[in-house]
Amino acid sequence: MYEFVSGVASPARDDLGIDAVRLGGGVALAVRNDPSNYWSKALGFGFSEPVTNELIAEVCTFYRTRHASQATVQIAPSLLPSDWEDICATMNLRQEGATWKLACRTSTAVAHGNDVKLQTDLTVTPVDRRSAHEWSQAMPKAMGMPSTGFSDMAHASVGRLNWFPFAVRDAGEAIVATATMRVHGLVATLFAGCTLPEARRRGAQSALIAARARAAQAAGCEWLVAETAPHAPESPNTSYQNLLRFGFAPVYVRPNWVWRPAQCH
Repeated sequence: MYEFVSGVASPARDDLGIDAVRLGGGVALAVRNDPSNYWSKALGFGFSEPVTNELIAEVCTFYRTRHASQATVQIAPSLLPSDWEDICATMNLRQEGATWKLACRTSTAVAHGNDVKLQTDLTVTPVDRRSAHEWSQAMPKAMGMPSTGFSDMAHASVGRLNWFPFAVRDAGEAIVATATMRVHGLVATLFAGCTLPEARRRGAQSALIAARARAAQAAGCEWLVAETAPHAPESPNTSYQNLLRFGFAPVYVRPNWVWRPAQCH
């Protein structure tokens, strides 16, 4: 997330109001002019040092001084301190929604990928700098998010070390689905898998998971990790179901703790 957001170069970086900092073993990312309020996130805390009231106060100060309209703090449940409720009360952090974290052995996903059937008029291809603009424009459309900021971040990630972007093209060579992957040691993170509405339910996302699993295996990764929105029988999540078919299993549900300027003391 840190690389994806902070990798945007100026003048787009300045126009978006991007700022990023590493603190407390985690990262805080601010995108002041993000109309979706999605990209201002603080996460990764609790591993190298404990989560404390002082650390979260520092996070709040970072966002307040960057004039962010809101930000989301994400911490794995097992790493929350015993006084987390008190910290939230002091900082006025509100729980709003959650994210599901899933993981899978790379070899398991590769094996499941051998059974993927993509409709014959669709093809999966890696993305290079020549197709970076087209790919980065398709991604926010497929995810139903504003292109402001998102497309710049996606474009900047193409060609970056340890990033593996892929696209699904239709018979007319137009990109109808996108996805990327970031490799770090033995772990690969699947990121931004999405399909344009008119191309859904044709196997594109399964093909993209399979392609990234093979790329991760070739890069020496033993584990794949991914995130999705919550899944429930009354509100099914297709991305979640696709991941389960490849052998992914839920690891935990991570609450979103939202900060807004008027709330932080």
